[in-house]
Amino acid sequence: MNEDGLPWVEKYRPKKLNEVVGQGEITKRLESYVQKKSLPNLLFSGPAGIGKTSSAVSLANELYDKGFERNFLELNASDERGIDVVRKTIKDFARTMAFDTDFKIIFLDESDALTADAQQALRRTMEKFTKTCRFVLSCNYSSRLIEPLQSRCVIFRFKPLNSKDIENRLIEIAKIEGLELEKDSLKAITYVAQGDLRKAINVLQASSAVDSKIKSNTIFTVSSKAKPEEIKELIKLSLAKKFLEAREKLDVLLYEYGMSGEDLVLQLYRELIDMPEEELSGKTKIELLDKIGETNFRIVEGANERIQLEALIAQFMKYTK
Repeated sequence: MNEDGLPWVEKYRPKKLNEVVGQGEITKRLESYVQKKSLPNLLFSGPAGIGKTSSAVSLANELYDKGFERNFLELNASDERGIDVVRKTIKDFARTMAFDTDFKIIFLDESDALTADAQQALRRTMEKFTKTCRFVLSCNYSSRLIEPLQSRCVIFRFKPLNSKDIENRLIEIAKIEGLELEKDSLKAITYVAQGDLRKAINVLQASSAVDSKIKSNTIFTVSSKAKPEEIKELIKLSLAKKFLEAREKLDVLLYEYGMSGEDLVLQLYRELIDMPEEELSGKTKIELLDKIGETNFRIVEGANERIQLEALIAQFMKYTK
């Protein structure tokens, strides 16, 4: 397939470990495994979009080169999460000898989605096929994996990328794609991405479809996010007990911007934390964060978003600046 037709997250996916962005210490350790041609079972833990999958694929590319397709199996545990995938797909791949090397690699993405029975079966499989296969498990929350699985792996904890790393990568991509990327636009993308490079690249590609000159307004529109100042306005209206005005602002954010209730609650949380002490005391922040947490839980559990958000505004009005 012509790379020009690929989504940019795939087109610009690292092919070598030294191309992985923002995880220098981890990639150095992985490179040492490549040099020694020796690999333990690995567990990659951390938020989405920070290089876990890219690191696993790059590791296998450097180990196997032309034998990559025969020696590397990638599965997503959120799609195939039951015990059958361990008993059949994984065992069938693991039991055969590696091609022109000592071992194969099975990369199990989102492994924290595996059922408890599947995790127990995987533990036994890792023990049985240790001579012919290595496992790389990737997860957002390592605490959701049973302890016997964790103890069989060397754990690498990936960190969210800092704004500078994301900005530098976006500048490189924009230059290749012939885009004009302003400083305000870079800040807008890093604000929206929150350390997630995959999200940042997707937002850049979506914005480029509107105009080759990337504007901050376009970024917030395509990502269905509000500008920080608009969220701050909602907070200030609520604290000033201006319910009708706050409700109108909520209408704009939900219906004109197309924000989800969960995203709006998350942005409220971020902007509340960043408000200076002279605008909002630490004690009041703690009390309001408690209310935000309750609202977030209810929305995630399926409560009506509009009712919960208006109730949150009402809760804010019990407090003064």
